Amino acid sequence: MHPVASFSVAIAALLWAAAPTLASSSAWHDSEGGRIRLVTSGVPDQAGRLHGVLDIALKPGWKTYWRDPGDSGVPPQIDVTASTNVSEAALAFPAPRRHDDGYGVWAGYDRPVSLPVTFTLASARKAATIEARVFLGVCETICIPVQATLTLDPASDPQNAADAALIEAGFAALPGRAKAGFEARPVPMPGDTETLVVEADAPGDPGAVDFFVAGEDGYMFGPARRGEREGKVTFSVPILSRPTTPPAGDGLAYTLTGETGSVEGRLPFP
Repeated sequence: MHPVASFSVAIAALLWAAAPTLASSSAWHDSEGGRIRLVTSGVPDQAGRLHGVLDIALKPGWKTYWRDPGDSGVPPQIDVTASTNVSEAALAFPAPRRHDDGYGVWAGYDRPVSLPVTFTLASARKAATIEARVFLGVCETICIPVQATLTLDPASDPQNAADAALIEAGFAALPGRAKAGFEARPVPMPGDTETLVVEADAPGDPGAVDFFVAGEDGYMFGPARRGEREGKVTFSVPILSRPTTPPAGDGLAYTLTGETGSVEGRLPFP
């Protein structure tokens, strides 16, 4: 081979080796409080839905927020508008815990957590590349924003057993559906437009019950205050702001935790 040609082939090989390749999991993005990545597994179903997780590996002592972070936090967000053949990404949230950092009370996670994501492809039969802009807050003594663009090709390794196990565990950790004996019900409070009051039923120790409601559709809530009414556990939640007209949705999302697990449901707009 001519020396120039040989040299060109060698350079091309080095460039190919150095070029980033997309896998079914993104590369880790490092931050001061830990690192994050996106993981997918399997193939889309007939409706074009593909499961994955936003994998958040927090360092010891660090925390991140639930879907409703309170009046000063940053909820996890994902934007896939730059992706190819991906129309939507919907995050789901395991049950949080209540935290008091001395500045406020908020709901979140104080250990590594995998937030399930359901990606919807525009066409289930076409290839997709995910380019997700992720934004979340992580906190130690103060909170800092984490921003990253995470890219992956779901079809590059769709049957990766480790990825599949991580995603299965993430979805299995989600709250179940509220049902009789494990649910929250609104308590009418005539004349009080500034408080949401609910009565909570949960199996096991009443002292282990906690309630979280997500501010959506123009609502913002303060921390829930625990109480008791006619032998039942209640929670009073300050309504910090509300929309000027009633929303058209199906109510407010809530999560109820107890000794035996967690459930989620919807409450009528107060």
